[in-house]
Amino acid sequence: MRIATWNVNSLKVRMPRVEEWLGYARPDILCLQETKLSDSAFPSLAFAGLGYESVHCGQGQWNGVAILSRVGVEAVVAGFSDQATDETVEARLLWATCGGVRVASVYVPNGRSVGSEHYEAKLAWLDRLRRHIETACDPADPLAVCGDFNVAPDDRDVWDPTKLHGGTHVSPPERDAVAALNRWGLVDVFRRRYDDDRLYSWWDYRAGDFHQHRGLRIDLVLATPPLADRATYALIDRFARKGKLPSDHAPLLVDFEV
Repeated sequence: MRIATWNVNSLKVRMPRVEEWLGYARPDILCLQETKLSDSAFPSLAFAGLGYESVHCGQGQWNGVAILSRVGVEAVVAGFSDQATDETVEARLLWATCGGVRVASVYVPNGRSVGSEHYEAKLAWLDRLRRHIETACDPADPLAVCGDFNVAPDDRDVWDPTKLHGGTHVSPPERDAVAALNRWGLVDVFRRRYDDDRLYSWWDYRAGDFHQHRGLRIDLVLATPPLADRATYALIDRFARKGKLPSDHAPLLVDFEV
């Protein structure tokens, strides 16, 4: 089973790139973030033509998460529960069971600047995610929490830690929030397979950062041990970050023997 995640930074703009990538990468499950579409505008028929069932939680021009699957889609939940509206309005979290694996597509708030109200809201959102996983999930079950966490877990995941320390994405409280998910039982699958630094998934559009390799690794696949222990291959597909109208993120894919 190939599980992938990709912040596409506007599916309307990036749809041809996504269709191309699906054609050659052939993931069984793809989690998308920042679709920036309403549910009514989501191209489910186009994805069906490519062999994918799809579910989407969107609000229009901001945020938006989706899950595409070639192995079925069941037990769909938008947000932290279908009973509350605040989480679904923000359109940052979507759950589904695909091929026996519980999957979450996650788009963590950016946080903007340390100490701001947006930063505090980011920490609160991450804490809510942790509490929800602790309550609703079991580390003995196959689970993959995938998406744009807007947190670089450690200094290896930052092109120059000295330029970002004290800023959002690298502050100790943000990193500890991700580490708390690890302590519960989620494994950073890509990092388990590759210990090297300078392996990034996001590069700013400005100042030639992609070509200068000034990036961050903020897109993660976190899996419980029953799934993580079966990982055989992982890749950040830099090719998809090249060419005409790319997202500022590259897709991350992981293969599992299930």
